[in-house]
Amino acid sequence: RIPTDKELFSWAKEAESRGAGEILFTSMNHDGTKAGFANNELAKMADMLRIPIIASGGAGSMDHFVDVFTEGKADAGLAASIFHYKEIAIPDLKNYLKSKGIAIR
Repeated sequence: RIPTDKELFSWAKEAESRGAGEILFTSMNHDGTKAGFANNELAKMADMLRIPIIASGGAGSMDHFVDVFTEGKADAGLAASIFHYKEIAIPDLKNYLKSKGIAIR
């Protein structure tokens, strides 16, 4: 990490005002933990922006994906290691999300 003087929410708002079409939100405090996404921060950002937010960092279970869409208000969620190491199969996750009423593609 390289410290900056940028504050998360004001920087996201500035990115939107400069024409960003979406925000990729990666929480470095959650990344690799498999303890869930940064849902509080995601929800706050979703409430203040008009562009889509992609959540990254922290996925460790299928319920974490449910939570990122319902609590975190993310438009998309991504993960890597849980798929690379076959901890969760993508078709199983898609079926699980559908069963919870979450629209997926």
